[in-house]
Amino acid sequence: MATIKIKQTRSGIHCPKDQKATLKTLGLRRMYQVVELEDTPSVQGLINKVHHLVTRID
Repeated sequence: MATIKIKQTRSGIHCPKDQKATLKTLGLRRMYQVVELEDTPSVQGLINKVHHLVTRID
């Protein structure tokens, strides 16, 4: 399967608990951390939930 790289570009400090949990589920723990995940519909849904906090790296 294809993979996707995601970087956390904004802090989740003032975000609701569900968005903080989504960042944790994606494996993002700190600012500017990059993770590589499989490009599945469930991962795309998580990314859409916190799209204002992350950036996709091509």
